[in-house]
This record gives sequence, structure tokens and C-alpha cells, in this order.
Amino acid sequence: MPLSAFIGRLVASLLLALSGGRLFAADPVFSGPQPGEKTTGFKVLEIVGANASQERDPIAANAGAPTALVFLHGIERSLVPLLRAVETYGVSNQSRLKTEIVFLSADRLEGEQRLKAAAASLRLRVRVGLSLDGAEGPGNYGLNKDCLMTIVAARSNVVVTNFALVQPGIADAPAVIAALAKLCGDTKPPTAEAILAQANAGRGGMMARGQTNRTEAKSADPFPGAVPTDAKLQGLLRSFIRPTNDDARVDALLTEVKDYIRDSADLKRQARDGWTRVLHFGDRYGTAYSRKVGAEFLESLKKE
Repeated sequence: MPLSAFIGRLVASLLLALSGGRLFAADPVFSGPQPGEKTTGFKVLEIVGANASQERDPIAANAGAPTALVFLHGIERSLVPLLRAVETYGVSNQSRLKTEIVFLSADRLEGEQRLKAAAASLRLRVRVGLSLDGAEGPGNYGLNKDCLMTIVAARSNVVVTNFALVQPGIADAPAVIAALAKLCGDTKPPTAEAILAQANAGRGGMMARGQTNRTEAKSADPFPGAVPTDAKLQGLLRSFIRPTNDDARVDALLTEVKDYIRDSADLKRQARDGWTRVLHFGDRYGTAYSRKVGAEFLESLKKE
């Protein structure tokens, strides 16, 4: 793990200890090398394309060119729009931006099989690889397993921007696309909405908002509920399901949510859908306490 990343985690741990176990609202989440640190080589197993099943080092292969490393600890429906936006932008700017999708899996054989199926289903066109370093990823990258997606943007093998996303979604796309555009010198990048529309059009519009019929929508998303489209509410939900939260932090977040949605029927509907989805996955998200009070909150929303 890079020294600065280690120091950052140490400082965060000290703050947590000094605060009696309570996290502050602005506590950052760290994952991967931070701006100013170097990207060092690591090995992946190529999954798609002419070099499928061959090992390669993305850092060495890209030789310092502007590069977006997209590390994924898993695939969920909620992150697919963001992944497609990043991938589509990468394809459109492949002459000046190298985009690498790197999946992390504890089991190489199972990971390779699942990744092949996912890459085919999502029709990924950039370089797709399976990390040969297991579920933790490259040892000196310090990837946070609580972050479903970590995006490391680097130029000349030095990190320029880092996005540590616990529960990534399309609301993150504007900031991510803006950072990648700056990285590769794109002075007039398209909006995230335009990129996603382009991605959907290239895949037959399968995920285009408002353009799928009921049968298509049901087959595309089998999970109950939905990720909130309101950026602030989505951010609050992501914070709520962090496994590092203590009970006081959960209570504070839930109070903030209730205050935020109080006067809006639409936000209440989005909150109901959001909590329905995360609670569907059981102990995969949050803490035992957050799931308990989250379930109570959901029941109160259903009664309104």
C-alpha cells in the first residue's frame, strides 16, 4: 500500500478513536492510490478480444498514456449505467484515453466464468481483465472492499483523480466524465446524459430511461425497488448502508433523510424504492442496526 494511502487510513482510524467511535458526516472513503501517487504494474487475465485468456500488465501496456482504471468488486444493476457511461466515453476517446475495466474475484476460475458472461451481456468494448491478485486486487493499491467501484485516473503513471464509490450510480457520472475529459484533454465533453443515451442506442436502447416497455424493464431489473434518482437522496442512502457506521451515525443519517423528504411525495416514493432495494439484499449492506431501523423506516413510508 502506498505510504500516503497508509497515512490517510491511519489518520482516519485515529479520528474514529478520538471521537468515541462516531464518524463525522464529511468523513472521506479511501480506496486505491491517491492523487500524486504512482500507479505501479499489476497483472490481469484478459477476458475479451483477440488476446482473451492471456496475461498482461495494463500499466506497462499503456506506457504512461492517460488511463482510467475501473476496479470492480462486483456487478450490480445500480452501477451498470455509470459503467456504461465510462466505457462509452472511453470508446469514443480511445485515441487519447486508455480505459481498463478490472474485476476482482477471490476465485480465479469462477471469476473468469462470471466475467465472461458479464462482459458479453454488457457488450463491453474496452479492455476487460480479471485481477490475478484475488479479491483484494493489486497489493500495493490499497483497494477498499467496501467500495463496489474504484476509478483511478492517471497520466504518466501518476494518479490525477480518484473516485472511491461505495454504491456507484449514474449520479456519479457528471463528476467522473468531467475528470476523465480533463485527464485526456477533451475540452468539450458531452454530458453524462448524452453519453448514456449514446450507450443505450448502441445496445438497442435496452436501458434507455422511459423507452423500455414493461416486459423489458422487468427482465432488465429483477430486483425490487429502485435506486433513487435524486442525487442527494442517493448519496444519503449510500452513506446509510456503509458497514463502518455506528448506531449514532445511522440515526443521524435517517433523521437527515426524513427531514429531506418530508415535503415531497416524489422523494418519499424514491426513498421507499431505495430502502426496498437495499433491504432485499439482507446482510450484504449496512449493519444489523441499520437494517433494523431501515426496515422500520420502510414500513412507515408504506403507510403514508
